[in-house]
Amino acid sequence: MRCPGCGNLDDKVLESRQNSSGTVIRRRRECLACGYRFTSYERIEEKPLMIVKNDGTREIFDIGKLERGVRRALEKRPVSQQQVEELLQAVEDEAMIKGRSSREIDSRVLGELVLNRLYELDQVAYVRFASVYKRFEAVDEFRREIEHLEQH
Repeated sequence: MRCPGCGNLDDKVLESRQNSSGTVIRRRRECLACGYRFTSYERIEEKPLMIVKNDGTREIFDIGKLERGVRRALEKRPVSQQQVEELLQAVEDEAMIKGRSSREIDSRVLGELVLNRLYELDQVAYVRFASVYKRFEAVDEFRREIEHLEQH
């Protein structure tokens, strides 16, 4: 693995972990030349998970796109980086499990996975994400969603 700090190819692995579904191995490494520490990820190369959009089109599942939406919903909320990463990992794991046989998952199912996790983590972020995901167009839709939250 080439060091991003100095370009040297000699490093040592400090720690290895895999995610709960066993599809990704995260390795913390240290360059033997300059001491720079960095993280690498190993994934099984397989047919990518496809998201089936509402209009029937398909696109490759992009955890980065999902992360941007979740971070936007969590903006200025008291949620740690660790909690965000755990949420994203859990959603990715669940999506992979649900789409395992066909390698496809409906965008509505993916959105519900995110909403369920956000509901547990931060209800303000839940409403923010729901407003975009469910395409709220009126204040009444926000009220109904908040009333739904209060009932549970």
